[in-house]
Amino acid sequence: MSDTRQSLSDLKEIAEGTVAEAAIAAEGFVAAPVQPSAPLREKEVDAQGRAYATGRRKDAVARVWLKPGTGKITVNGRDQEVYFARPTLRLVINQPFGVSDREGQYDVVCTVKGGGLSGQAGAVKHGIAQALSKFEPALRGAVKTAGFLTRDSRTVERKKYGKAKARRSFQFSKR
Repeated sequence: MSDTRQSLSDLKEIAEGTVAEAAIAAEGFVAAPVQPSAPLREKEVDAQGRAYATGRRKDAVARVWLKPGTGKITVNGRDQEVYFARPTLRLVINQPFGVSDREGQYDVVCTVKGGGLSGQAGAVKHGIAQALSKFEPALRGAVKTAGFLTRDSRTVERKKYGKAKARRSFQFSKR
């Protein structure tokens, strides 16, 4: 295709589409029919109709199973109010449902190992977000935009020899 732009007015016409349509017709390009946007991913569900995902945060690993239900969340065989006593941790766990407007529509069963309660809550949140995007691929964009599908890779720095902690030196004694 030859470039025959002479001035800025030609660029304006191209942007408006008047010259572009003529150039495309002259070159013999045929416009492809527009397909309705289908989800790029397929729904991933096991034999029981559940979506499975693994969530990780700090040293905690959460295995999460998600299925349609009444909104009950079970962590290590206990209700979320019992396992995560602090309201802020329960708030963290329910964030993926709030972003996708799916509060009270899914039951969650998960097992968590390692780390502390805060890391475990973050791992469950990560797992719920992954499982939700597998169960309903159309929600992936909203959950990804909120940043819930990305694993937070920050971990505790290891202790070095000759130091009290990772970077803290022992107290200096002049005498």
